[in-house]
Amino acid sequence: MNAPILSHAQILQKIRRMAFQIYENNFQEQEIVFVGVQGVGYTLAQMLRADLEAISPLKTQLGSIKINKQAPLLQEVTLADLDSAQLAGKVVVLVDDVLNTGKTLAYSLKPFLKADISKLQIAVLVNRSHRLFPISADYVGYALATTLQEHISVTQEAETFAVYLS
Repeated sequence: MNAPILSHAQILQKIRRMAFQIYENNFQEQEIVFVGVQGVGYTLAQMLRADLEAISPLKTQLGSIKINKQAPLLQEVTLADLDSAQLAGKVVVLVDDVLNTGKTLAYSLKPFLKADISKLQIAVLVNRSHRLFPISADYVGYALATTLQEHISVTQEAETFAVYLS
């Protein structure tokens, strides 16, 4: 594997900065709900939540989205750990590791259409900007211009993360 483009320490810095941005944009709210896309997105949501709780008085909740990223139409996209009533009137931050075409995040929106949320925001660690769907991130850890042939991977080994370009 190639050398990382983001080390664990750099990822922690990016997560911390994003938490400050989330707080700055939502300081008048009572509660923020973090929902991570299964896998690394959920772990990043946990990290964002922990950092937000460390820097602000806001209450938080955590949930996850279960989705088949390769074939999102084959299985129902579901919200785990939370129900629509728990989201009512709240700001929801949907978290994933990489925003490439926007397909995963577009399909991940479905459970929120059934809930009466106040606002939906998107946070991603890496934004590649190869949009095929009208999805943009409100909070981006790292924006990276890549070719369509290149691949970004976010790896997690124990408590250590890294981002690679291959």
